[in-house]
Amino acid sequence: MTSRREVPNEFRRRFGFALALVVALFSLTVVRLWHLQVSAGDEYRSLSEHNRIRLKRVRATRGTILDRNGDIVVDNRPSFDLVLVPEDAHDVPATIAVLTRLLGPEVGDLSAVVAAARNRPAFEDVVLVRDLDWERIVKIETHQFELPGVSVQVGPRRTYPFGQMAAHLLGYVGEVSQQEREQRRGYRLGDLIGKAGAERYWEDYLRGVDGGQQVEVDSVGRKLRVLSEVDETPGNSLVLTIDRDLQQTAEAAMEGHDGSIVALDARTGEILAMVSRPAFDPNVFARGIRLSEWKALVDDRKRPLNSKAVQGTYPPGSTYKVVMAAAALEEGVITPFTTIFCGGGLFFGNRTFRCWRPQGHGAVNVHEALVRSCDVFFYQVGQRLGVDTIAEYSHRFGLGAPTGITLEHESGGIIPSSAWKRQRFGEPWYPGETLSISIGQGYVTTTPLQMASVMATVANGGIVYKPRFVKRVERTDGAAVLEEQPEVVRDVGFKKSTLLQIRDALSDVVNSKRGTGSNAKLPGIEVGGKTGTAQASRAGGDKTSQKGWSREKRDHAWFIAFAPVDNPEIALVVLAEHSGQHGGTAAAPIARKVFARYFGIPDEDAAALKRTAGFVPLHDQYGAAIRLSALNEPYPDGGDADADGDTHGRN
Repeated sequence: MTSRREVPNEFRRRFGFALALVVALFSLTVVRLWHLQVSAGDEYRSLSEHNRIRLKRVRATRGTILDRNGDIVVDNRPSFDLVLVPEDAHDVPATIAVLTRLLGPEVGDLSAVVAAARNRPAFEDVVLVRDLDWERIVKIETHQFELPGVSVQVGPRRTYPFGQMAAHLLGYVGEVSQQEREQRRGYRLGDLIGKAGAERYWEDYLRGVDGGQQVEVDSVGRKLRVLSEVDETPGNSLVLTIDRDLQQTAEAAMEGHDGSIVALDARTGEILAMVSRPAFDPNVFARGIRLSEWKALVDDRKRPLNSKAVQGTYPPGSTYKVVMAAAALEEGVITPFTTIFCGGGLFFGNRTFRCWRPQGHGAVNVHEALVRSCDVFFYQVGQRLGVDTIAEYSHRFGLGAPTGITLEHESGGIIPSSAWKRQRFGEPWYPGETLSISIGQGYVTTTPLQMASVMATVANGGIVYKPRFVKRVERTDGAAVLEEQPEVVRDVGFKKSTLLQIRDALSDVVNSKRGTGSNAKLPGIEVGGKTGTAQASRAGGDKTSQKGWSREKRDHAWFIAFAPVDNPEIALVVLAEHSGQHGGTAAAPIARKVFARYFGIPDEDAAALKRTAGFVPLHDQYGAAIRLSALNEPYPDGGDADADGDTHGRN
């Protein structure tokens, strides 16, 4: 038996110290547990729940865009996006470094993406890369344990299955900017928003309402299960007025040309097709355009981002003679029987204003002046009307102001007047300038959409409609949300005989042997139209062939038309920008292809059509086809056959 005296004092001292230490540590543990479980228990319980359960937003599927027949022109498809939650990543720079090594430099600067989102809450998703391909998805999933806070999420992505087709009308989507977030409620950084065209103007209908999920996640932010869910509400569908097949035909017909085509329903103002070339692919914006791609678009001198149809302004050339003829007949400065002699030019002031046909047209009335596009006739009509009266009638047709179509940055063009010049240049209007504008040159500029509206107004009996491209908005179940109706801007108030006189002349432009628009002739359908060749510069050199001219100096080719003449349905404008050819040569054949598709007529080749019309495809010194049969037939007024493709005096 061990006595008290046998236990060393040193041992007893150490034992006592150890015992006190254990008691102290135990006491601290108890106090700490009391704090965690009791005094601060609610707070820590809440923090624990928030780390384990997270709310995830489910992006709404954007509404589809359909053509007038219900065919899809803009759709959505699944997109696999690379997403980072900074709070779960722990070491964000290290995670970004691993991602860059796995995905390669082609995905861009991921650090910059994260830096751009630095003001957002750390628990919110940051989309690093949109639309991953399968190879990269496999790499991410294979290295998931090296990538805390990183996941691949599936969401809808905007897709434009026909690429550049109607790109300027449809527009595109892109990531919402800070300014847009300040102007619109409910958008977060990384959300997509309509940036241009229908996508932009109809954003509120297309967008939809986001849903949400309450999900359980693990320590690195991976979703374990969905606890509850609120379904997203898809956006409404937009039904356009365009016909997809007609649009594709028009796009194909413009192959090899820059410029525009606008086809309107003459009875309602609905846009059936709208082409602008060159164009762009909206898909590059939907996936996130790269800097190099953006720079290439904005540096392109042909400006593919601009819509030639509504933003491009051009001198209308001889197509403006339709407006001049209407004004002259309405004002009574001429009658349908008034004849004016064309000897090839008009001497005025100290110079000669030439007709496109050097030998002249002889004595012509307004009908023949339109059919043969006589410049001298309209020089003199312009003198009788005066610049301010010409401006008044141009404004009645809607020229000189935007049409009001719901597309951004629409141009109004210029319709000069004496007051306009005084205000713009501080100078009086000179009478010689009236001659220039009388044939659609000088200060006069219009957009292709405006000229399409002019043609529709003549065709429908004098009603100016506001052009529109949306028929209705409907829910996913097909129920109508909004129905767009034709909107009458004004009635030009012309006499019925005036418009019938012009329509009759425009029919002969295409269908008579004397007309300049025979390349638009269709078997079985009576097409009316007016050719135009607009001077783009005062360049010297060979003005007939324009060989050696830079693109910017070459003439524009116009053709405005409608059909059928006796019951007009469709009005059409073709502008071949800087084609260097005449309207009848470059633009009329394009119009024929569009008309053929609209009326379901096989588009015969030009030679066959010319044979039908009694024409043979020869070419004169201007590069335009001429009518061989007409060479042997004197005109009733004693003049000679003119070129099948007009031009005008270079004034």
